[in-house]
Amino acid sequence: MSTMQQIRRDIGHAWDALFEGWQRLYHRATGAITRFTHGAKDAAQASAAEVREMAERSAGWGVLAAEVFDDDDKVVVRLEAPGMGKDDFDLQVMDDYLVVRGEKRLGREETVGRYHITECAYGRFERAIPLPEEVDSEQAGAVYRDGVLRVELPKTTSRRRAIKVDVQ
Repeated sequence: MSTMQQIRRDIGHAWDALFEGWQRLYHRATGAITRFTHGAKDAAQASAAEVREMAERSAGWGVLAAEVFDDDDKVVVRLEAPGMGKDDFDLQVMDDYLVVRGEKRLGREETVGRYHITECAYGRFERAIPLPEEVDSEQAGAVYRDGVLRVELPKTTSRRRAIKVDVQ
């Protein structure tokens, strides 16, 4: 085999490995990458300068990393959502999904200078997290502490209608 053929083969293998790695990353992060949009409350109450600042500072997309695990009697969902308050969440169980909606507001910091890295996302978001088992949505509970939302959903054998879950 000539040197050129070896180089082509090695580049082909490297390209295949890179493509396969991106595919794995895409499949693992598909649900976590969330679009943040300007909230209706912010747009109605904000001045044009504030709306412009929010657009400049927000990445627009963010990662809301989640874990879903279950034991014998409940399904537990943990969602990392730092910088929010418990009243910023709206939780609903719909069919086989926990739907998490919320709004991450822009925090004011009085500093001199410009932002050079903008990785934080601000605004309204919605994330549908698939549940592995049927749950009793009437008995669901949620706690938000230290930037992590923890939702406990007791398992059931019958389907329930969509309901609102209050965060404590």
